[in-house]
Amino acid sequence: MALAQQKRWNILWLSCEDTSPDLGCYGDAWARTPNLDRLAREGARFTRAFSTYGVCAPSRSSIITGMYPSSIGTHHMRSQGVPPPEVKCFTEYLRAAGYYCTNNVKTDYNFDAPVTAWDENSNRAHYRNRRRNDQPFFSVFNLTTTHESQIRLTPEEFAERTKRLSPEDRHRPEDAKLPPYYPDTPVVRRDWANYYDLVTAMDLQMGGLLRELEEQGLAENTAVFFWGDHGRGLPRAKRWPYDSGIHVPLIVRWPGMVKPGTVVDRMVSLMDLGPTAMSIAGVKAPGYMQGQAFLGPHEAPERRYVYAARDRMDETYDLIRAVRDSRWKYIRNYQACKPYAQYIDYMEQMPTMREWRRLNKEGKLAGPQKLFFAPEKPEEELYDTQADPHEVNNLAARPEHKAELERLRKAHAQWTAETKDLGHLKEDELKERMRPGGVWQVTAAPSVAPHGGKVAAGAPVRLQCATPGASIAYTFESGENARWLLAAGPVTVERSSVLRAKACRLGYKDSPEIRAEFQVG
Repeated sequence: MALAQQKRWNILWLSCEDTSPDLGCYGDAWARTPNLDRLAREGARFTRAFSTYGVCAPSRSSIITGMYPSSIGTHHMRSQGVPPPEVKCFTEYLRAAGYYCTNNVKTDYNFDAPVTAWDENSNRAHYRNRRRNDQPFFSVFNLTTTHESQIRLTPEEFAERTKRLSPEDRHRPEDAKLPPYYPDTPVVRRDWANYYDLVTAMDLQMGGLLRELEEQGLAENTAVFFWGDHGRGLPRAKRWPYDSGIHVPLIVRWPGMVKPGTVVDRMVSLMDLGPTAMSIAGVKAPGYMQGQAFLGPHEAPERRYVYAARDRMDETYDLIRAVRDSRWKYIRNYQACKPYAQYIDYMEQMPTMREWRRLNKEGKLAGPQKLFFAPEKPEEELYDTQADPHEVNNLAARPEHKAELERLRKAHAQWTAETKDLGHLKEDELKERMRPGGVWQVTAAPSVAPHGGKVAAGAPVRLQCATPGASIAYTFESGENARWLLAAGPVTVERSSVLRAKACRLGYKDSPEIRAEFQVG
């Protein structure tokens, strides 16, 4: 890793939504993903990568902070958390190290993205926009092509979304191989085929982004990550801590540092992505972060377990925790009295879900297809994911697996205590803790020393904020489109200008903007 310490690598993240490892490079013969398959041949394919939640906002809050959502209050779907004061978007550490950081365009962190997190955060954000070509970049492109909502488009809308696909690229519903928990009907097969078509469409887009990097002459100096934010966007996958909901593709191409064609079986949480990007940049993650680097000079020992959870999903409450090692999965249902198939309006718009409910009502489900409609859940579930990859054979009550059950139950209990799991609080109580009386806190305005006046060229100006955990953004530019920089130390005044500054803290409203006018001479 000596080269990694000396070289300032660019880092490119290519993310997609609602996608399991349903790619050709993962052995899926039905998938048509030539661009991602090539990326895997040129880098490393991780076979045991998992999200912390099976839904976007909690998962993405975990990725951007390097923390479990249940530790920082961002675990409920569509919420506005207030993380502890030490918690920051990890990109601030990269910006402080001199990286140009861009996000295009989805955030969905369960808190508003502060201006201190990104140099650019828009649908025009791009590493090309940096003002100095020698500045290293960390750039993220989030493609939404495979999102759950796209599977259920009208035929006309779907044809438009997938218009780049050739006839040979398309997936015939009659050729689909469905998981055993789904009813085998034309409706379900159509959704399954649509999902695979969308994955192919996404692959074409990824190919374009990779070609662009090569055309810019940057491929050999850039570590590229491809990942999905959680599992496929279909019922009993998205929103659930089964592997169908949390097992994700992860591919890393790092020229000269990762051997082409490598297959990595270590346990990885998507929470580890940020610390790993920091490690490649030569930045050590702060001690509070629960994520850990899996590559680079600050690589951590391999995880034994990954952890996942389910809490409120839109309007519907549940409380589920899961722990998984390389083979076994333990699930603890804290609200076992509630059925799996609780009503969630957004989920109910999927044709597969409607078909599944119809057949259940008509008594036409058989075998594993009926499990999802049990009136209650068991308190504990245990699966041998090697023998039972679809997790339909619960072994928790089997005496021959008692040792595995007790080991994973203990790991779960330790994790819950160590991470101070907030999921056991009622959401109203959690909200009151974060925002007493429902009042949003406002970050204190930063102080400036000296506060304007006549200074020598190169004079340092110190910015401070009284709000614990606050970060400060500043600019010498005027207007609404000014580029805001992160104040990682004293700011230098090079010429006569007006310094503008504001302070931000996750979960708080930004401070009022302050201004100080300096005359250099």
